[in-house]
Amino acid sequence: MITTILLYSLMYAAVLVFLIACGVRAIYIARLPLHLRWELYPVPHEAAAQAEHGGSYFEVTDWWKKPVHSNLLGEWKFMLPEMLFQKALWEFNRTLWFFSFPFHFGLYLLIGATGLLGMRALFAFWAPHLMSGQTGVMLHWACAAGWLGGAALAAIGAFCLLIRRLTDENLKTYTTAGDLFNLLFFIATLGCLVAGYLFRPTGSPHALALARGVLTFDTALRFGPLLAAGLVLSALLTAYIPMTHMSHFVAKYFTYHTVRWDDRPNLQGSDLAKKVAEYLTYRPRWAAPHVGADGVKTWAEIATLNPASGVKK
Repeated sequence: MITTILLYSLMYAAVLVFLIACGVRAIYIARLPLHLRWELYPVPHEAAAQAEHGGSYFEVTDWWKKPVHSNLLGEWKFMLPEMLFQKALWEFNRTLWFFSFPFHFGLYLLIGATGLLGMRALFAFWAPHLMSGQTGVMLHWACAAGWLGGAALAAIGAFCLLIRRLTDENLKTYTTAGDLFNLLFFIATLGCLVAGYLFRPTGSPHALALARGVLTFDTALRFGPLLAAGLVLSALLTAYIPMTHMSHFVAKYFTYHTVRWDDRPNLQGSDLAKKVAEYLTYRPRWAAPHVGADGVKTWAEIATLNPASGVKK
């Protein structure tokens, strides 16, 4: 009983740490100074009339006097293929895509199957009649296919990425011990989960019973040692992810919306103009001597100097 209580507590704590850490990271990024905007057109949220030929609202006569319309459908048409299928990686680094896509898509399947399993567990309390018919059977097989298929894809992808990092000369330059540890963490966690569930002792809870046990804090459930190890590793991995660069799923939103797609007009008196004016008073320090960021000159002074004038010949 004590072991089960500790396991449940660890799982709840891990989810709480994950949510808090992701929230803190998102707030931290949102409060950072404005990034240098790309302003490469067409921007997906541009009106269809401009986006069709690669233009923008700046083409409209007296655009600063007219409201700017945002095309959310255009954003979703771009974001969904990128998030689900890594479209950019397919186009620009297809060799890596064959390793990275199975890993990420496997994780999506795992997340979706886990959510579906939680929904099944809740319906088992609120509407048990729905789970006893064809709907319950379909949900059962959907969860099984998503969970086992996702775990297999993610594990295979993680293993292939590990081999790629160890053997590819181009990737070796950017590979750290932390990168290798992260991939090994995923492989060990997924391996323990799958093996622990498939070879669990007789009388051990199946997936739905496990989900119901977690939701109700059922201390009567007993787990095999390998499955328990997999659940512990899963909890630790969940809490660990937002503490590392693997939390790029948080930063990616800002990369698109505040760097690549930020085309807000810098009008006099606007919040954007006030921020830019504030940033120009900063006194940056950079190691590169040609920039002249010595902590004395302001951004405004640095931006108006000719960097070539101070270069020694």
